[in-house]
Amino acid sequence: MTGDDEDTRAPWAPTGLRQLKKQRTYEAISEAAIALFLERGFEKVSVAEVAAAAEISKPTLFRYFPAKEDLVLHRFADHEDEAARVVTGRPDGHSPLAALRARFLDGLHRHDPVTGLNDAPGVLAFHRLLYGTPSLVARLHTYLERSERALADALDEGSLDGRVAAAQILATQRVLALDNWRRVAAGERAHDVHPDAVTAANRAFDQLDRGLAPFTGCRP
Repeated sequence: MTGDDEDTRAPWAPTGLRQLKKQRTYEAISEAAIALFLERGFEKVSVAEVAAAAEISKPTLFRYFPAKEDLVLHRFADHEDEAARVVTGRPDGHSPLAALRARFLDGLHRHDPVTGLNDAPGVLAFHRLLYGTPSLVARLHTYLERSERALADALDEGSLDGRVAAAQILATQRVLALDNWRRVAAGERAHDVHPDAVTAANRAFDQLDRGLAPFTGCRP
């Protein structure tokens, strides 16, 4: 893992290497924590126990993760600006909503855990931990708010219209993912749910198309 004497800034290392080392440390600490939470429950594991499992001190742990909940939600950090990147990186001839629809449908096809359509035991266990722990659900909103801000900036430089659209789009994706997860968690196979999930996604994005006309047009 990582020692207590590690400087998370590592100023002598090249930027790429330093960031890679820091990312690996984040992941190692998070994985150690999640393993304990899955085994015993989020509330029954202390931060001190997580630090001991990761072979670091509590102060070092908190330098990486400001809150206990972030040990779990670290997995969402890489997805915070995903919607914004899809919009800004879309090819000419594609509207923001068309690009986001295509991305979500592709995620369903790949059984991306973010879409809720994944029945791997480890993914199901993680989602049960997340959605079954009130403090994690509450903390998740912090990540969602940052996603909304990034998407709003990509849509319309953070204008009111952009913020409203971003909130609606991400809320729609969240509802779709939760519906998929609930069916899979109840015992249905992801493969069997997939056709209904695609139909529901297209129906939801059709509604967004009708309600968010300024963001359905293509680039000139």
